[in-house]
Amino acid sequence: MRTQIALLVLSVLTTTGVCMTGQTPDTKSTAATSNALFQTVSVLDTKLFNAYNKCDLDTLGAMVSDDLEFYHDKTGLSVGKPIFIEAIKKNICGKVHRELVPGTLEVYPLNGYGAVEIGVHRFTHPGLDDDLGEAKFITLWQNKNGIWKVTRVISYDHESLRN
Repeated sequence: MRTQIALLVLSVLTTTGVCMTGQTPDTKSTAATSNALFQTVSVLDTKLFNAYNKCDLDTLGAMVSDDLEFYHDKTGLSVGKPIFIEAIKKNICGKVHRELVPGTLEVYPLNGYGAVEIGVHRFTHPGLDDDLGEAKFITLWQNKNGIWKVTRVISYDHESLRN
């Protein structure tokens, strides 16, 4: 199942021909749309992870779909908003801080759905300066009537870093 989702995401990315700046060889209007999309998703990412870092479970819950699928290379698949929120509450709140690694964010449109966000994030543990980790992620954002929600997440290639 993970392989199928990864292949689907890669297929969408390779067939759209639009990168994070939205520049394609033949249209300038796509660039404006994609730049706006990039900004939108960048703001959403910031809001989502500010809530994550501050343990604002109400905001976090409002930003994910009820049928959220979260694929993690270490813990496997979890399905549903309640399971996700409980895992954040139990394993993240006060224990982990996430930041986006600058320059790694990519955003691609998904026609009729929303957007796919790709990047690298870094995790730290408050009070443990030498305990750093990084991972790659793919997030699917659905836009329904102007309301953006995370529907699928793949977080993978987790590795420890040392200062």
